Amino acid sequence: MLLAITLSSSCVQSQDKHSMEHAHTNRLVDETSPYLLQHAHNPVDWYPWGEEAFAKAKAENKMVIVSIGYSACHWCHVMEHESFEDDSASKVMNERYINIKVDREERPDVDQIYMNAVQLMSGRGGWPLNCIVLPDGRPVWGGTYFRRDKWIEQINTIADFYEQNPEKVFEYAERLTHGIQQSELVELNEQAPNFKKSQLSEVLDAWAKNFDNKEGGPNRSPKFPVPSNYQFLLRYSHLSANQTALDHVKLTLDKIAYGGIYDHLGGGITRYSTDKLWKVPHFEKMLYDNGQIVSLYCEAYQKFQDEDYKNLVYGTLEFIEREMRSDEGAFYSALDADSDGEEGKFYVWKKEELMSLLGYNYALFADYYNVNRKGYWEHENYILLRDEDDKTIAEKHSISPEDLRAIIADCQKVLMAERDKRIRPGLDDKTLTSWNGLMLKGYVDAYLTFGEQHFLDVATENAKFIVKKQLRKDGGLNHSYKKGRSTINAYLEDYAFIIDAFLKLYEATFDVRWLKEADTLMAYSIEHFFDDGSGMFFFTSDEDPALIARKMEVNDNVIPASNSVMANNLFVLSHHYGREDYKDKALQMLNNVIGDLKRYPSGYSNWLNLLINQVYPFYEVAIVGKSAQQKSVELNTIYLPNKMLCGSIKESKLPLLENRYSKGQTRIFVCENKVCQMPVEEAEKAFELMNKKL
Repeated sequence: MLLAITLSSSCVQSQDKHSMEHAHTNRLVDETSPYLLQHAHNPVDWYPWGEEAFAKAKAENKMVIVSIGYSACHWCHVMEHESFEDDSASKVMNERYINIKVDREERPDVDQIYMNAVQLMSGRGGWPLNCIVLPDGRPVWGGTYFRRDKWIEQINTIADFYEQNPEKVFEYAERLTHGIQQSELVELNEQAPNFKKSQLSEVLDAWAKNFDNKEGGPNRSPKFPVPSNYQFLLRYSHLSANQTALDHVKLTLDKIAYGGIYDHLGGGITRYSTDKLWKVPHFEKMLYDNGQIVSLYCEAYQKFQDEDYKNLVYGTLEFIEREMRSDEGAFYSALDADSDGEEGKFYVWKKEELMSLLGYNYALFADYYNVNRKGYWEHENYILLRDEDDKTIAEKHSISPEDLRAIIADCQKVLMAERDKRIRPGLDDKTLTSWNGLMLKGYVDAYLTFGEQHFLDVATENAKFIVKKQLRKDGGLNHSYKKGRSTINAYLEDYAFIIDAFLKLYEATFDVRWLKEADTLMAYSIEHFFDDGSGMFFFTSDEDPALIARKMEVNDNVIPASNSVMANNLFVLSHHYGREDYKDKALQMLNNVIGDLKRYPSGYSNWLNLLINQVYPFYEVAIVGKSAQQKSVELNTIYLPNKMLCGSIKESKLPLLENRYSKGQTRIFVCENKVCQMPVEEAEKAFELMNKKL
């Protein structure tokens, strides 16, 4: 019966003072999460996740509604308005359940478990995520978005069934919990690693069947950018000279850069496109997408030297600094999809409005950004998007490309000034350590690609913020920060992305501090997250209160899996410090998943990046001398993805740098498996040495 009724759909002041200002106030009023605070004045008697709620459920023998979402989620807002602000729905929830609200970004560990439960029950998932659980946390029913009447019907039915047939509910919950505990766990592969180039070609053959070679990306909708997918395809196509993969990457990156998924006025990528054309975005802007998209387009610029890619990087970083960066150098989490109660209202335009604002330049602007049938969305609104390059448009209008760009820039300024008068989307102003790592790395990649000192300054300030505010005295990290409060013991993703970012920051600065910080965080991660039995990392620390399952994050998604990032980190650190034990761990982790790559290529793209470095030459590039940092930028002007950099302006005891300093010279050593060729002084010569085997 439970299975039959499962339904899944898409998608500090005193409390007394708050009660005087609002008709309802619940326990969420003292939280820092913007998402939880959005629900602080619902008539639902919400609890934050914690022992208090479950203790009350046990004392009153009630089941618990665990409702999970995030601040930028459009359908979360819709369900809140329809059900959680509704007196009749909240009455049922308060009388028959204990109710917990969870910010999935603050508690990804909780979200993992109940998303897994809903997917096992219904085959689908999404947010808002609503799961009914027993007082001990075991799930019995769940779904995503529900209209008010359906929601009331469902929760009444489940409560009735629990009262009448508790033993059947317990039995079902036990089976479901066992399924959750067994899913996504990885077993130790005891066979010796045998990595081959043919494994990559087989993966590509399987993956290419799902390429959309007309519009780019996967042959389905909605379309998510998934930067790690295109990073792997770009690297592999370059190293293997595979033109099919290279063409697909170029097509996809062009379509994303020109499509409505990119904010052509204000910069920044939105979370996904609702269609196959990259036209209609789901308008929320997430920090994790933008950090990764900057890194991807920096890498693509190195390969293609496409000015549109550079413009996307610069535009995105301008957006981040304008709207997503705090005075402390931290990055905020997200911008809402909605403003003034409507999805996308902040970003779209009506034709008459554009004509009035732009005057004589309207015709050119409308042609450039498709204020026509192609750009039409709904309700007389247009989404700005491109389909022709500057040269083509300039020739059509009998002007030079330089004049075209000047006119478009002027139009953009006019429209941005007008847009700034609109009601802005809500800002999720909490700082997440893991997502800051992704954005930090994006800034470092932009510096290494374009040589802009400002990008490195922003990155360094953010790194110092992480160390000052999020790194504890015991060597561990905290996950969340807001208004001076650093909270929540960090998850594996926090360590994974910060280590990755610090390693990249070291490559840009050759300040050994960042290398040491990365290595220290890795040692802490191994102590508190590593599972000797499987050779993988758990998502949660051994110091965290136990949930009904301890999960391992293995599949790469819109964010790479924390295990795949840690495996890559271990591999890089093994070269910096000569740690064979780190290399062995990295290769064991890769070996554990090697059998799954062909089955689900897009879900293992960051693992595939590690595989590339096992079957193609991997270069350790050591730069020693007073101009070492300058050389690190020069070595990123030509695309060579299969390398890592280390360097020093003076003598160093690091294995790759020891005894290599020569006063008055800056020398570049190209090494492979600790065997180095004769040093050179020019980046071009180093490129020649690394290109010999390709």
